[in-house]
Amino acid sequence: MEPRSTALLVIDVQQGFVNRHSRGVLPAIVQLVEGWRAAGAPVVFTRFHNTPGSPYETITGWTRLRSPEEQALATELVPFADAAAAVIHKDQASAFTPEGAQLIRDAGWTDLVLCGIDTDACVYDSARDAYHHGFRPWIVTDACASSGGPQYHDAALLMAARNIGPDHLVTSDVVLSRIHEAPEAQS
Repeated sequence: MEPRSTALLVIDVQQGFVNRHSRGVLPAIVQLVEGWRAAGAPVVFTRFHNTPGSPYETITGWTRLRSPEEQALATELVPFADAAAAVIHKDQASAFTPEGAQLIRDAGWTDLVLCGIDTDACVYDSARDAYHHGFRPWIVTDACASSGGPQYHDAALLMAARNIGPDHLVTSDVVLSRIHEAPEAQS
């Protein structure tokens, strides 16, 4: 992994998604962001907002993630936001909004390393869309969680192994060693 062509996408680690099922992953995400920044590689945050009249509301009746408090980044990540390469604001699960897709293309990133909340929704959908857009997605399994519980996290990883390949599911230690071993990170 080359730091210049590999971005870390921190998917929707927002107050409204942090709960008893997902809270435990925050230290791993912070460690990943710190390690990524130390390698001089780009970090991108996404922030989901559920607009009135969205399919989330009209089809499933889900009306959360509307208030500024729920949409705010988790407190642990706030110190990193100002130095991020970008923040993608989105009203859909995937980071591949028109603006997000354009940002990724314009930056010339080829590999997208994903962590965050929810593994079974926004992380998985972003990884799948990255794959379909011709980018190499990597899901950091120990830096993702589902606010619905571990069964949803595990199901999403099973689907990701099937649809983007089991070799694209990695741990924080593996991905950090790869980004720090890159020739650019050593100079």
